[in-house]
Amino acid sequence: MRINLPNQITIARFFLALIFLGLLASFDYRRLEEQSWMLDVAIVLFIVAAATDALDGYLARKQNQVTAFGRVMDPFVDKILVLGAFVLLLGGGFTDAEGRNVAGLSGWMVVLILGRELLVSGLRGYSESQGKPYAANAWGKAKMFVQSVTVPVILIGIERWRHIDGIIIWRDVMIWLTICVTAVSVVSYLYASRDVLAEQSRP
Repeated sequence: MRINLPNQITIARFFLALIFLGLLASFDYRRLEEQSWMLDVAIVLFIVAAATDALDGYLARKQNQVTAFGRVMDPFVDKILVLGAFVLLLGGGFTDAEGRNVAGLSGWMVVLILGRELLVSGLRGYSESQGKPYAANAWGKAKMFVQSVTVPVILIGIERWRHIDGIIIWRDVMIWLTICVTAVSVVSYLYASRDVLAEQSRP
């Protein structure tokens, strides 16, 4: 069976995400001078994978090729790409000789980002199982956009451009913007799910 173009793009994005995460998992900040190329490649891969996020959905709607595979796989790739990046950026490969995280992240930040995705995925799954649509709202889309900008900004701040004036300030602003938008997104989805949350068990 021939795979349509939108799904081909989604599958390609999935493999780009795996290569990207493999580079982050293999990176060691204490060997930055010899491994800086890994961050160069990772930045390009992330930007390509993130930039083509809307392309597969657009083509699927335009060509009337929306499939169950695409509806499941497309957001899955988004989560693998972005959440995997934040988790790995918090890991040991991104600590200096004193054990400080060079990505500017704290554990609670990543927990908030992960917790938001688990919460929304749970609410979406339950709502749709009851026959109620649960599409992404404006805050959810804004969250994805801001996170997709923040990850390469963090990588740029770690890489050879880290000495550029203002890059660390820009990185920190984007991280806190990500945290704020993620938190507001949680509130917006909880409000949208108020009927589900208010549901009482039957006696």
